[in-house]
Amino acid sequence: MAVKATRPPREPREATAPPPWEREEWIDEGSMREAATGAARRAASTDAPPTRKRSSELAPEVAEELSKVAAASRQTRYQERLTSAAEALDRGRFADARRMVQPVIRDLPDMAFGHEIAGLALYRLGQWRKAAAELEIARQLDASLNHHAVLADCYRALRRYTEVDQLWVELRDASPSPALVAEGRIVAAGALADRGDLAGALKLMAKALEVPKKVRDHHLRQWYVVADLFDRSGDVVKARRYFSLVQEHDREFADVADRLRSLGR
Repeated sequence: MAVKATRPPREPREATAPPPWEREEWIDEGSMREAATGAARRAASTDAPPTRKRSSELAPEVAEELSKVAAASRQTRYQERLTSAAEALDRGRFADARRMVQPVIRDLPDMAFGHEIAGLALYRLGQWRKAAAELEIARQLDASLNHHAVLADCYRALRRYTEVDQLWVELRDASPSPALVAEGRIVAAGALADRGDLAGALKLMAKALEVPKKVRDHHLRQWYVVADLFDRSGDVVKARRYFSLVQEHDREFADVADRLRSLGR
């Protein structure tokens, strides 16, 4: 996981008012990374018998999906393509993943898993509009919440904030896994901050302020966002507190050490 360092503020122009507020570029790859890992896990089942190659095995739910949309005579070929594409995605070879999965979604347009891989690859390549289109197809086909956080982040990049808000409400109300809700909360708070509503963003992140008995990666990402929001709001003390919490559990997390130094810690 990596978080892009905060951009410095613009220099004020001569004899003019200070420049308008500009949103800070904070890029969190946690949701994409977990989604990519999940895709790879579903593509290559760990329950495959040792006598069969792992590359030809799919997790049960993906294999079942494939059996419904592909002729039996071609399923092995599509299995191999899907597994290779998902593993490329998990290893950061995003252009390769997109290329590998393209024949599958061309031949099997109703294969949700193929559109999911394509969407995640395009997301990581920064092609937000195309990524959103693929993830929307996957979402419609499998009717799951797995795509909401990344899809919302695509819409946030496109400044389509109405869609971001709608996806967050759906995710929040459904209450899936804590990690998935956390990723959606991060994106939704970021979208509020983009629109200048730092107070609203902090209010939305309020549930992330507590320290659980067992700290996981999504807690660190949320604390980083909270600290960043406090910093931007001018509350240096609280910003230090949450950046320090992140560093306490992971000293190498993103640029947290630099952020603390910039706050005099």
